[in-house]
Formats: sequence, structure tokens, C-alpha cells
Amino acid sequence: MSEITITRAVRMPDQFRIERFLSNPKLGPRLLFFSGGSALNGVSQCLKRYTHNSIHLVTPFDSGGSSQGLRLAFDMPAIGDLRSRMMALADETVLGHPEIFRLFTHRFAKSAERADLVDELDVMIAGTHPLVAAIDQPMRDLIQNQLGVFRAACPQSFDLRGASIGNLILAGGYLNQNHQLEPIIFLVSKLVGVQGTVRAVSDENLHLGAELNNGEVVIGQHRLTGKEHPALTSPIKNFFLNRSLNEVKAASALFPDRNRTLMHSADLICYAPGSFYTSLIANLLPQGVGHAIASRTVPKVYVPSLGPDPETGDMTVSDKVDTLLGYLQRDAGGDCPTEKLLNFVIVDQSVPEDETTEVAAQGITVLKLNLISRTSAPYYDPVPLCEALVSLT
Repeated sequence: MSEITITRAVRMPDQFRIERFLSNPKLGPRLLFFSGGSALNGVSQCLKRYTHNSIHLVTPFDSGGSSQGLRLAFDMPAIGDLRSRMMALADETVLGHPEIFRLFTHRFAKSAERADLVDELDVMIAGTHPLVAAIDQPMRDLIQNQLGVFRAACPQSFDLRGASIGNLILAGGYLNQNHQLEPIIFLVSKLVGVQGTVRAVSDENLHLGAELNNGEVVIGQHRLTGKEHPALTSPIKNFFLNRSLNEVKAASALFPDRNRTLMHSADLICYAPGSFYTSLIANLLPQGVGHAIASRTVPKVYVPSLGPDPETGDMTVSDKVDTLLGYLQRDAGGDCPTEKLLNFVIVDQSVPEDETTEVAAQGITVLKLNLISRTSAPYYDPVPLCEALVSLT
């Protein structure tokens, strides 16, 4: 298969393309996002109005939040962000499955007694819990089966308080499918009618590590974000994958062929907003990602996060672009031209000019748009951001 490059003038926003996609999102563009966390979920929900063909490659390397207990109990990749993104992309129309969506987004009470939560889980497995009983067959049996596998393998010490039922179903499916994520992600996508494609960026069961400028080495996503632990006191010098959560054992992961195939079908590649290192750069660490990106001639867009990010300290937009390119070139090759890795940086019009001057000097087009509304501040308004992205396809 060969590619050709076609150049066209773009209006921002391109109302013709926007209206065309709004009228038939089933034929919408294939926007590919590298992301994790919840930062893109609002945009993902809005994106369903324009396309049902978006592609989301999500990091499975998190070690905190709702995924932490499951990772420790079953030595498995993180599934919380995958579940969260699938729910954001779930079909919310009458053609979808709202009863399955309700079950997957339900959480056990944080204040309940352990014995009561175990009893509630058993009622779900039996199919008599109202949330499960509302689901039609054969989907109900499939869900009961995954929960049953989870229950049988669950250590007695596992804390169900605050647990996401969707995460438990995914964990049961992972265990039920010989410790493979892909089959259960595919099944859940069908169950909730995901309007797009959600995949883990790698199949490897690894953690994140960072070497800081002061020589300290920090292992584990939950120790890097500044949410569950104090913020880093020194900038990140090197970011890497690690085999263990308790000691430094640098590791590598491969970019699966199925994701490479998705990459070759994309109309646009987006480095999405979110925690800079643990949500974005983490997705670029598997071997083959940078090379696959460089091989495509579609637009490549970076949308920096708004507001403070404990992972980046006082880094400017220009600093983030340089760091992003540095990690991409590790895989694509140090001599890989910038234009093969990044073409556009989209920022809100409030971003100071001096933060983007050096970006533009590298031949990268900086698009300063009105992306924050009164109701969305201090975050991106999903509508103008989605319209900007689809206009570039």
C-alpha cells in the first residue's frame, strides 16, 4: 500500500466539513488519539456527534486510583482508563444499551461494610441484582460470567469499597481470557455500543518510571501525578517503562500490529491533553510508536493541557513540544524530520505569544483559537476543539 499527499486550504473552523460530519457521524473521520486519564472524556463524548470512527490508544501503565487494587491483586495492566474511555464513547441513544452503561458506571459504596459488598457482588453474579436483572440475555450471562471469574480469583483481602463494577467485569474477562486484555475490551465495546475504537497502546504489564534532574528515581504513575502523593520537587529528566513497582527494572514494550493497522487507517493523529508524562508520553514509549507515526502523511496535532500540571512544573508550550518530539525521535530516529512527527499545535487564544514563538520557528503551525467558554473554564470547551480537529481532516 502506498500513500500520496494532497494539499488543501483549510478554514478554521470548516463549517462545510463540520455540517457534513454532524449529518452522518457514521461516516465521520478516523481521528486517532494518544491519551489516558479522564482529561479527554468530555471531548470524547462530544466527538460522537461528529464521528463514530475515532481511535483511542490508552495507556495501561497506571498504578493508582481504581486500577491500583486490581493491579496488586492480579498482577495485571491498568484498566481504569480503558473502561472510562469506553463509557465516554458509549452509544447514548435509544439504540444503545443504557442498562449496561448503568452497571458499568456503578461503584460500590465507599462507606459500606466488606461483608455487605461481598453479598452485593454475589447477588450480581446470581443475576438478581436490579442493575444486572435489567440487562437482556445473552448479555446478562456474559456479564455474570466475568464477575464470577473475578469473584473466584479475588483474594480475601481485596477491598471492594468504591470499586467500579466495570473494572471488576474487565478484570474477570482478563483472567478468563488467559490474561489478555484485547478480547475483553472488544467484548465490552460491543456490549455498550462504543462509537469508536478503544485499545490499550500495549499489551505489556508494566509500570512507569522517572529519573529526575536531582538524581532521584520515582517508580509508579501514582507517585508522579501530584494527586495521590506530593508533587515532584525536581523536573523529569528521563521517563521510562519499568518491570516492577518496587525497584528499578527498566523494561520495553512493543507497539502491537493491531495498533499499527489502526494507525494506518487514521485521518489525523492527535497528541491529546492530559497529564503530560503519565497520560501522553507514556503512550509513546512502546517500541514502534514513533516509527509508525512518522510513516503516515496525515496531520499530526498536539493539544497542550490547560492550567497547571504537577508533572511539568513551569514548562512552557515550547518546552512540551521539544520534549514530545524528543521521545518520538527516540523511536523514529534522531534524524527524523519534525514535519513527519508534528504539524500543528492547537492552543487557546489566551496563550502568550512568547510560549509559541519557538514552536512556529520549527515549521510547526500554531493555531490560536477560541477554545474556552464561560461554562468550560478553565478547561477546553469540547465543541470548538472537536470542530477544529475535524476541520483538519
